Amino acid sequence: MSTDSSPPQRSEAEPDVTQILHEVVDGHESASERLLPLVYDEMRAIAVRAMRQERADHTLQPTALVHEAYMRLVGSDIEWQGRQHFLATGARAMRRLLINHARDRRAQKRGLGDWARVTLDEAVADVEDRSIDVLALDEAMERLAALEARQASLVELRFFGGLTMNEAAEMLGITIDKARGDWAIAKAWLTRELRKGIV
Repeated sequence: MSTDSSPPQRSEAEPDVTQILHEVVDGHESASERLLPLVYDEMRAIAVRAMRQERADHTLQPTALVHEAYMRLVGSDIEWQGRQHFLATGARAMRRLLINHARDRRAQKRGLGDWARVTLDEAVADVEDRSIDVLALDEAMERLAALEARQASLVELRFFGGLTMNEAAEMLGITIDKARGDWAIAKAWLTRELRKGIV
């Protein structure tokens, strides 16, 4: 079985990222600087996706969101499994940053409704055209995680991380059929929970 038919750039890029991630964890000073150009475009795409439904005057912009999330990731002691693990964790970090920002802004506005909002155009088909408070989404995700952690992880990887079903299934160590089943159940559950907050 030959591996020579794989595209050269892709086959070389993946091992480089994994190796550099290990160097980051081991404390090599230049590793985080070498890593950023290799993952920046994908991280920025995740940030743009995460902020697609934010207010136009949001004080966090995609580039700043990427850099803040990146600094948190390379400053952690996570044992990275590769590029997809890093990007999925980056998506989670960006989500937390946006949630914290929304909470701070709501506290300042004292509940006047100027909150960050998102549209669940892929995670919850039944409410795809409706604007959902990002804090309500976070609370629903936390409740789902308490009930079914794997389903919550799957939604996070697909909706926030932009992973395909196959990539998410691989990341979670489950079959594609199991992932599809979890996805259907999680969508139905989130639809019901989020509809409670839609008037």
